[in-house]
Amino acid sequence: MTVVFDTNALMMPVECDIRVLEELQRLLGSVDPVVPEQVLAELDSLSDGAGEEATAASVGLDLADRCRVIEAEPDYADDAVLSVGQRDGVEYALTNDKPLQERLLAADVPVISLRGEHKLAITHP
Repeated sequence: MTVVFDTNALMMPVECDIRVLEELQRLLGSVDPVVPEQVLAELDSLSDGAGEEATAASVGLDLADRCRVIEAEPDYADDAVLSVGQRDGVEYALTNDKPLQERLLAADVPVISLRGEHKLAITHP
């Protein structure tokens, strides 16, 4: 199953204390994680600072090394996630960003997000 990650999905290990790839495997079985280039750029920018957000972004960049990086047309990371989520072969988008979730569901893209403390769940359009 191909899953496109947004920025906060890659920051979940620090911000939500969740093992994202392991939890996705529990939920879906085999997973092909993909990350738009714009998400990597956003993580890189966030990792320059100090504090928990910068740490989470640095961990997110490390997690992204285990994902397939793909090109997308829009410049803004959320728009790139939406664009990739609508491609053939991409089954899900992983995000905790509520406005992005709404946009994805409106575009008929199933969303995986955090439910409870350490579990992911799928919301279908």
